[in-house]
Amino acid sequence: MIKIGIVGGTGYTGVELLRLLAQHPHAELMAITSRKEAGMPVADLFPSLRGRVNIAFSDPVEAPLQKCDVVFFATPHGVAMEQARSLLEAGVRVIDLAADFRLQDPAEFARWYKMEHSCTDLLAQAVYGLPEVNRSAIRAARLIGLPGCYPSAVQLGYLPLLEHAGLIDAGSLIADCKSGVSGAGRKAEVGTLLSEAGDNFKAYGVTGHRHWPEMSQGLKAIARAGGQPMLAEKLRMAFVPHLTPMIRGIHATLYARILPGALDTDFQALYEKRYADEPFVDVLPAGQMPETRSVRASNFMRIAVHRPPVGGSGPSDLLCILVVEDNLVKGASGQGVQVMNLMFNLPETTGLTLVPVLP
Repeated sequence: MIKIGIVGGTGYTGVELLRLLAQHPHAELMAITSRKEAGMPVADLFPSLRGRVNIAFSDPVEAPLQKCDVVFFATPHGVAMEQARSLLEAGVRVIDLAADFRLQDPAEFARWYKMEHSCTDLLAQAVYGLPEVNRSAIRAARLIGLPGCYPSAVQLGYLPLLEHAGLIDAGSLIADCKSGVSGAGRKAEVGTLLSEAGDNFKAYGVTGHRHWPEMSQGLKAIARAGGQPMLAEKLRMAFVPHLTPMIRGIHATLYARILPGALDTDFQALYEKRYADEPFVDVLPAGQMPETRSVRASNFMRIAVHRPPVGGSGPSDLLCILVVEDNLVKGASGQGVQVMNLMFNLPETTGLTLVPVLP
């Protein structure tokens, strides 16, 4: 059994971790921390876990985290980097669901997250936890910076195009993305009140969103790993996120211009071949459209590839990739469990084969 600790178990990603780990055949929950709720049985706060999680929240100071095999941080940005070193020195593996170990450049972290990084030396050993890209490195890792929800969808949506030269104009990418309200976390804010977010649709972060540097870093790394350093240098992407009146889900509509020499490329076949062996990435048949409800409460991501007409004669030079995921599962906690499975040499799908919830 894998002895597991969770720091910050009262937010949406924390309770999602609990839901997934409660039915994982190799998981043993050792500690779930919360200063405010210390001593309260987890099932009292989250009745959905009655009969499945039978421990209480513990104060972070008293929790036996150093006796765990792995500790998840489902906390605000800045918490994991203050505690990771002592856990790593005790032989504990760390998976951070926040942004502390996503960006390799501490100056970029300080710019976008408005705080200085307190353990920059650990960034060199942190592995970016996107299995479809870094599977081998994840298996050997001690410290994981898990991707954000938007970056997971955007990077896997563009990945097959950036592993090959001569397919798209990498300098004019557009990521038009929408998220459910749970992506903002469980904290009380006016913008996420029902009367504010319901029956409404709006863009935010248009002048700059903290997920943009993570996407840029990841997409460039994908191009370089595919032997396309020049493609990485040319890469430019506009990212516009939107808030939608739903609880769960990410829908990313990604655009790319096809280069003249690649107009006859079978992009459907390209995507199907790239993801044929990926257990959680489903490339839909040609002509189909993915829906967020088709992945709700699951670790699956579904992708569709289209070439909408733009006028003129000949094949369209516009490629449109549609990507859906559950922001709390494949976009956060489910991907964390997927990474944990890799780190402990378990089948990658262990505990994650739940069928999406419909309706």
